[in-house]
Amino acid sequence: MWGCPVVRYVRNTGAVIAVLAAALAAACASAAGPRELRPVDDSYTVSQRYYAYREQYPQIQWPTLRFQAGQQVLFDRLYKKVGERELHVDVFLPDPARATHHAIVLVHGGGWRSGNKSNFYAMANLLAQRGHAVFLPEFRLSPEAPYPAGLVDINDAIVWTKAQAAVFAIDPAQVVLGGESSGGHMAALLAYTADLDLYKAHAGDDTHVSALIDLDGVLDLASPLALKYENAAGSTSPAALWLGGSMEQAPGRWREASAARHVGPHSPPTLVIGSGEPRFTAGIDEVLPVLRSHGIRNQYAGFEGTPHAFWLFDPWVNQVVDRIDAFLRDGK
Repeated sequence: MWGCPVVRYVRNTGAVIAVLAAALAAACASAAGPRELRPVDDSYTVSQRYYAYREQYPQIQWPTLRFQAGQQVLFDRLYKKVGERELHVDVFLPDPARATHHAIVLVHGGGWRSGNKSNFYAMANLLAQRGHAVFLPEFRLSPEAPYPAGLVDINDAIVWTKAQAAVFAIDPAQVVLGGESSGGHMAALLAYTADLDLYKAHAGDDTHVSALIDLDGVLDLASPLALKYENAAGSTSPAALWLGGSMEQAPGRWREASAARHVGPHSPPTLVIGSGEPRFTAGIDEVLPVLRSHGIRNQYAGFEGTPHAFWLFDPWVNQVVDRIDAFLRDGK
């Protein structure tokens, strides 16, 4: 017998669809007992970005995944359960003969509310071909669970990845954390709070990472530049929906969730890759000087004249992977 389908609630959903969703929920509950329907916002996808960019950037191309001998791709490996909710990770493994034994955990973007681990398939494939094992975790987004749930999930994915070191032939001391856009913000926040229990499911969990890769992710949500955009719609801004209120309503959370407020002497080496639009790396002028003052390796790589989320597409994804690969190899 077929189960009840997953209901998706997306932006600008009309009243008719809302009524149909409610009716479907009732029918499923009646037929199969109580069952939670998980809201999903699928407004941020690779195709949505492609069609938004293609007129302004005619050089943009869909990436193609081509696999090398010895590579493996493992889909939907369970790393955590929250009640009956399963959270999975996709794993891209290199040819063992090329393995660097680095593990790179990549956090997808989508305004803290949307996106999917599949956003990173093209990049993960290329990184695996350079010898790195890549882990793409699913995590709870704001329509399902607000701040800090998704951050706790990602930390749990880091813990799980380290625990699987023998299975995937990785060095647990060489786990790298990266992310794109809002995922870059989350990655930076977690990398710089690894000494705290702030976003950990269990006090004392080892979530330290050997490097941070931030792809156009805001580093200080509470900076004037970030607030101009991230708080522009007040309580309906994507960041506000995630944090449970606008900057005016929840200033403590906005500051707490700003990576720049946590950078310090124990922060990992940091590579920031930006589109050249300053709003997406707001706070970088606070972060990099602190890293330099503590002798922590850091680098900014600008891809001026590209769209936000340029790393999803050719001709840029190979260039981004080259930068990441070089940064990690320089640190060995």
